[in-house]
Amino acid sequence: MHTLDTSNVHTSRHAGKIVLVTGGSSGIGLATAERFVREGATVYITGRRQAELDAASAKLGVTAIQGDIARAADLDRIFDTIRRQSGRLDILFANAGGGEFVALGQVTEAQFDKYFGINVKGTLFTVQKGLELMGPGSAIVLNGSMVSIKGPAAFGVYAATKAALRSFARTWASDLKGRDIRVNVVAPGVIVTPGYKTELGMSDEQIAEYTAYVEGITPLGRTGTPDEVAKAVSFLASDEASYITGVELFVDGGQAQV
Repeated sequence: MHTLDTSNVHTSRHAGKIVLVTGGSSGIGLATAERFVREGATVYITGRRQAELDAASAKLGVTAIQGDIARAADLDRIFDTIRRQSGRLDILFANAGGGEFVALGQVTEAQFDKYFGINVKGTLFTVQKGLELMGPGSAIVLNGSMVSIKGPAAFGVYAATKAALRSFARTWASDLKGRDIRVNVVAPGVIVTPGYKTELGMSDEQIAEYTAYVEGITPLGRTGTPDEVAKAVSFLASDEASYITGVELFVDGGQAQV
């Protein structure tokens, strides 16, 4: 069991920075928001579920804004709030997304539209609107997935959305030439979060079986933690990564690498 190691937290790494983490009320988003707070940033989080947002806000002392990134009006309200309260945005972690297991023969148009609407369209317009508040030296990190290069059965729609995000990072790095704004992707491997139950619909028994399977095929012999992804996001968003743009950084224990 891995717990947050505070000894390696750079308490001034993001001092004075204004950060937005979409989907920041649980899982990887929550862990990343917590890390940015500990590293000195002023943090905004978004999410669809008000109760979870309220809990995260109370725990971390961040500003929580309810909203669905697939809805243009919600995005406008989110960025208007940041503009009014902080005047700018230095770091955007476009983390919000979702998926579910559906075999090829059972994929419906509604399921396709839902996840491409959230993961691809939602991320596109999150970044587009966020750029209006971002100046030179800013950083964008997209939450991709190891499945962008893998072929997990019954996960084709989700995997395709994450491959699209990886493509976006390449083209956006080119689009942003001359603006000194970097865009990169973090690609988590198996990180067990509440979403395994709420999004994927897995039971405790199924999660335990899947975790045991992953441990057997992963070079590091275990699954990862949300904070291990958060550390990679923090690095990609920091000045320490000032000459890195357009990359996909895998945080997967080596699973997709060997």
